[in-house]
Amino acid sequence: MSADPIAPPFDEVAARAVVQAFEDAWNRRVADEIPLTCTPDTRWRYRDAFVEGRDNIVPFLRARWPIQQHYRLRKELWSFTANRISVRFVSEWRHRDSGQWYRTFGNEHWEFDPDGLQSVLDLSANDLPIEESERTL
Repeated sequence: MSADPIAPPFDEVAARAVVQAFEDAWNRRVADEIPLTCTPDTRWRYRDAFVEGRDNIVPFLRARWPIQQHYRLRKELWSFTANRISVRFVSEWRHRDSGQWYRTFGNEHWEFDPDGLQSVLDLSANDLPIEESERTL
């Protein structure tokens, strides 16, 4: 992620740049980078997990990410307002323990503070088992 976040109010160009930056960061899978984009008191609902505070993000990601091997993600801007962005996403990954491939479809809603740091992440997603030959990412 950029050392200088894009600050609201967002226009379409800025919103698309934020979405691309988040996609790139998640595909790099460097857990220590992610909290740098968040407020100290950030609140995440990530599926069934609730993460509060910047300090809890890295342990959460380090526990979760190893399970999703060969991970690839694509995000698409869905909508935006002055300080909020919504995206649709699709990812593909192989489960570390079972070897089963999945395609995950989901939506994320983000809210940002005046400095461009993410204060809220709300993510819902569904996993669809696929064959490795069905991968598209």
